[in-house]
Amino acid sequence: MEDADHAADLIRKTVVSEKIHGAPLVLHSDNGSPMKAATFQVLLEKLGIQSSYSRPRVSNDNPYSEAIFRTLKYRPEFPYNGFATLKAAREWTARFVQWHTYEHQHSGINFVTPEQRHTGVHVDVLNRRHEVYLQAKQQHPERWTGTTRNWDPHESVALNPMKEKMRTNELRKHQVE
Repeated sequence: MEDADHAADLIRKTVVSEKIHGAPLVLHSDNGSPMKAATFQVLLEKLGIQSSYSRPRVSNDNPYSEAIFRTLKYRPEFPYNGFATLKAAREWTARFVQWHTYEHQHSGINFVTPEQRHTGVHVDVLNRRHEVYLQAKQQHPERWTGTTRNWDPHESVALNPMKEKMRTNELRKHQVE
């Protein structure tokens, strides 16, 4: 059931649990009535959260949610014939979220899990990988034609890094002029 009070409660709890009060935040959502309710908008304003809404009749304007849905649908165990019950759907989804968050190493964040990235553990993981690669190169230099893989933590995440890099370079060019 869609309800502005439920949405407000979720946002309030998230801001507290993630310790992000006062951080520059944008909440991207659909155009549903709970998300546009005056009480919900007041809460967002109090918390300093800017609203962003999907465009009407555009299904791909939130690339991060689209990316996770693609990953979900391409899992080998995804039931292409549907779920037998609502309970089965919820159980499958809970297992998927557990795997996606705590086990799946994402290429876009240098092959660490979202949980490692979120908690900051990824820095140590990537430093250890870098050391392993340096040792491997030292022990078997014949296997290497150049430098080792870059295991530096990413400062930011982009679904389309080349376009993001081009945009950043374009902005820098205009700042110099």
